[in-house]
Amino acid sequence: MSPVLDTAFIPPRDREEVVRNAVWKGMVVVDIDHGPPAEDIAVRMGLGTVGPLRVCSARATAVTLRRTERLAREDEEPAVTLGVQMTGSSMVVQNGRECLLRPGDCAVFESVAPYTLLFDEGVDHRFIRFPRAVLALPDRLLRDITAVPLGSDNPIARLAFTYFSELTVTDELHQSVHADAAVQPSVELLRAVLTSQHGNSSLAKAPLEATLSLRVTNYIREHLADRDLSAARIAAAHDISVRHLYAVLSRSGISLGDWIRTRRLAECRRELAGQNGRLRTIAAIGRSWGFADATHFSKVFKQTYGISPRAWREQNHPRASAH
Repeated sequence: MSPVLDTAFIPPRDREEVVRNAVWKGMVVVDIDHGPPAEDIAVRMGLGTVGPLRVCSARATAVTLRRTERLAREDEEPAVTLGVQMTGSSMVVQNGRECLLRPGDCAVFESVAPYTLLFDEGVDHRFIRFPRAVLALPDRLLRDITAVPLGSDNPIARLAFTYFSELTVTDELHQSVHADAAVQPSVELLRAVLTSQHGNSSLAKAPLEATLSLRVTNYIREHLADRDLSAARIAAAHDISVRHLYAVLSRSGISLGDWIRTRRLAECRRELAGQNGRLRTIAAIGRSWGFADATHFSKVFKQTYGISPRAWREQNHPRASAH
């Protein structure tokens, strides 16, 4: 990965602020406590994205990173970060556990709970941040596995170390055409690492089934505006039958048609009330969210919200009175 930040070219008085802004924008909001004085701070950091994943390769002088209780509460997109120790050592503290990482070790930590990363010997580390939703692992499993060393005693973790340390620094994998192909294997590999750490290979598949409903609803949200969104397409995307799809959603109390319609209506309602609500016709807004029939759209909108789409838009965008 080409470095996007090298403090060798930054005046000492500006280094802390520049580093903070880069970390906050590129990875996560944390408090950063540098060990040496400003003139001795040295940071060389590369940042990139692989689809929805964020990657970072960093070498730096001693530093402590803290995600406080307040910052954890304010997190907009819950995420799980995998830390990969290249040389030296570091420590991860979260959920009442302390985890010492040596070269070849990995560990995960969550953004929704406070954590501390201690790099007393300096930083030679790589970070991969996964949106928690794409991992779709049970909350308890994630809590149990944070700040646990994933190292040489786990062959899948050894594979992950090699894979993710390369992923963070290979610019070609950060381009859209290649990034899309790398996302799902990356997600599945981390899932395999975390579940295998429990010592029961059957758990590697259990989270996939246990969280299938969550992954399906996330998929629907991402493709809500697609007119060809159907039970057959959703099932095919998750390698299951349509019958299995309906059974899984039913166990979660979800009626597929109603669930999709409700969220499409909510998007139409939001758009009609938004600042650009008058830029398109009501029928066009309905069509853009999968309602091909304007009359049907108006009918179900009024049934749901007790007000017609036109009246809702007028209520939020009253026309100027003529004088």
